[in-house]
Amino acid sequence: MQATKRLVWDLPLRLFHWLFALSIFASWTTAQLGFKWMQWHIWLGYWVIGLLAFRLIWGFVGPKHARFSNFLKGPSAILRYARGFAGVGAPLRSVGHNPLGGLMVILMLLLVALQEYTGLFATDDIAWAGPYNGAISGSVASTLTRLHHVISNCILAAIGLHLTAIAYHAFVNGENLVPAMLTGRKPAEAVPAAEAIANSELWKASIVAAASAGVVLWVILGAPSASNGDF
Repeated sequence: MQATKRLVWDLPLRLFHWLFALSIFASWTTAQLGFKWMQWHIWLGYWVIGLLAFRLIWGFVGPKHARFSNFLKGPSAILRYARGFAGVGAPLRSVGHNPLGGLMVILMLLLVALQEYTGLFATDDIAWAGPYNGAISGSVASTLTRLHHVISNCILAAIGLHLTAIAYHAFVNGENLVPAMLTGRKPAEAVPAAEAIANSELWKASIVAAASAGVVLWVILGAPSASNGDF
């Protein structure tokens, strides 16, 4: 019996995707709620560092469509896809991330990584200071704190762009991307057999998850002081 759907997105990647989205929302929410929620904001910051470490490693050792080499394309491929996306050229379909989607993945990872980095040094000048705040001068800390807030707005803008692209795919191109990120599978007619992945490589993901936890522990233990943290 011919398969009706084929596996494209591995389970670890799907879990990362939804946990990452929920964690960003929770981090933003706890920041808006203020002082009493700052400890949760701190813990979420460490958690997100672990998620970032996992995705970075998984982008090199994970299954085919999780790898950066699979979806990071050159300028000509990006332009060709963008023209088709805008209705100027022939529309192109991708099994995994399309060239523009690949750029969005990298943009979001970079923005959140910068947010985490600045949070390690940020301060509210009242009660909370990042665990590495003591290693820098007050003026540098003020600059990084301002950047922390600016990057937060950039992340919100990137999320808006991402959601707009998903809606465009669904309502204009007739390609609903959400179900595949839930089940991991796409219709067989859209996924050549050679492009499907065999399994989610969970054994490998467990090793990467342990290494990512080690990165978080290294960040925590490497702090120059026992000060509170603000992410």
